[in-house]
Amino acid sequence: MKSPAARSLRSLAASALLLALGGCAGPTTGVGYYWQSVSGHLQMMQAARPVQDWLDDAQAPQPLKNKLVLAQRIRAFAVSELALPDNASYHRYADLQRRAAVYNVVAAPALSLTLQTWCFPVVGCVGYRGYFLEANARAFAASLPADLEVAVYPVPAYSTLGWMNWAGGDPLLNTFIGYPEGELARMLFHELAHQVLYAKDDTLFNESFATAVERLGGERWLAQQANESARREYAAFDSRRRDFRELTRSVRERLQIVYSDGTAPDAEKIRRKADVMTQFHQDYTSLKTRWGGYAGFDAWVVRANNASFGAQAAYDDLVPGFVALFEREGRDFNRFYDAVRALSEQPRAERQATLRQLAATADTTLAGRPSAAAPLTRP
Repeated sequence: MKSPAARSLRSLAASALLLALGGCAGPTTGVGYYWQSVSGHLQMMQAARPVQDWLDDAQAPQPLKNKLVLAQRIRAFAVSELALPDNASYHRYADLQRRAAVYNVVAAPALSLTLQTWCFPVVGCVGYRGYFLEANARAFAASLPADLEVAVYPVPAYSTLGWMNWAGGDPLLNTFIGYPEGELARMLFHELAHQVLYAKDDTLFNESFATAVERLGGERWLAQQANESARREYAAFDSRRRDFRELTRSVRERLQIVYSDGTAPDAEKIRRKADVMTQFHQDYTSLKTRWGGYAGFDAWVVRANNASFGAQAAYDDLVPGFVALFEREGRDFNRFYDAVRALSEQPRAERQATLRQLAATADTTLAGRPSAAAPLTRP
């Protein structure tokens, strides 16, 4: 049995970890921010009940019960087929009575896609700051310097990296349990991948790795477990999102060309940036026409700025390299995870360069496919 002191240290370390996972809440700065971060997560944990309790509850809606049964099938598949951790996470469910688990704030300069970072105990520096309450997220965003472009977006789930499995683990949430089957599978695979490894001070590496696992695992689930109806549903859902991801990827590339031009004065860069954004909106309008008027990404497009593009890049940019690494390791998840762990021991610049080189020399058929956990408005 752990001593009270040992339990306190473990609780303190786990609580500190939560502060940098997009799951923080409370006053915008200071000690109150840390306290509300911890209390917000504890409230979520207290709201969670074992899945079997919900299944036995005569008052629980049958559609919810069906989704919970599906989630348990997906959870078992994650262990048996994807070698993801077999632990307490996602065997409980909580209804938070809100639309998001947390709200993230991201910020970037007017002429850069590089995100502002915030640093926390244990986990290091990350490119976002999270709040349980949307009002607190927006208050913090409003407090940032006027020369930063800022975005606030809802996050359906976050990972405690396995540090809280001793207390029941990360729960299933109402914020994502209603997703279509393929999306639900990808969400769980993404969050469980964060429990495989975590590279300190490298949001791009961590999120791109989890996105690669969700895509690879999601395809395997759909091929092996989903029925034809679920596959058709997901294909229709995913097609529009892939189109949108390709569009925003090209916009990021064009913006990066503008921002990296060392010969142009800032005023010229701002003019060229405006031209890129105008073209972005025109291209999006064309996409909507091709989609028959589907408007699921309208809100994201209206608010799009350097911060939102920068946050999106964290989930996408290194994915082709991870997919190439998976292929190199014979599509074996255990070997893949070992190779990624080895990469994570390298300095940040070296591991990212290695992944980019892998992507450049391989046919990564999954490159450009979207992330279930990336910060985009969901249809």
